[in-house]
Amino acid sequence: MDLTVWARDLAESLLAEPLPRRWAHSQGVAAKAQSLAGILSDEAELLWAAAMLHDIGYTPALATTGFHPLDGARYLRDHTAADEWLVRLVANHSCAVLEAEERGLREQLEDEFPLLGHPALVDALAYCDMTTTPDGEPTTVDARLSEILGRYGLDSIVGRFIRRAEPELRAAVHRVDVRLATVGK
Repeated sequence: MDLTVWARDLAESLLAEPLPRRWAHSQGVAAKAQSLAGILSDEAELLWAAAMLHDIGYTPALATTGFHPLDGARYLRDHTAADEWLVRLVANHSCAVLEAEERGLREQLEDEFPLLGHPALVDALAYCDMTTTPDGEPTTVDARLSEILGRYGLDSIVGRFIRRAEPELRAAVHRVDVRLATVGK
């Protein structure tokens, strides 16, 4: 089965009914990933699959630690034949290591799913996530970061994480924007 069909079917089966807003967000993130095919060439399909699956760890049936990147990656590793890089991208999307640290899970995340190499894919997945609203619509990184802080609050785990991750998330979005601007020149 084609990777994109498999990823879409799996994400839909896990998110559409219990978490329709997460499902909409995942579809929007994947649509954004599709728009980056011109700068990723051979890695475009892997990015699209990671974009579609990045939030499956929110699914109540999978949420064992309460940290969605780790829960989603563990599910993919333990219950599917997903590519190792796909699993690592889901585990480490959007500076997840910093939130893992806030939750006391950094060592587990780094031990189980080390992120070595593929900086362009890591940036691209953060770009897609940080420029898509919870409802799957395109947005700016500024608006997305503000929305996350407003939804979770400044002093929450997610609020503390997003404030720590903000410089790197903005830098990742900027690096992708630069690559997009140079395509076709």
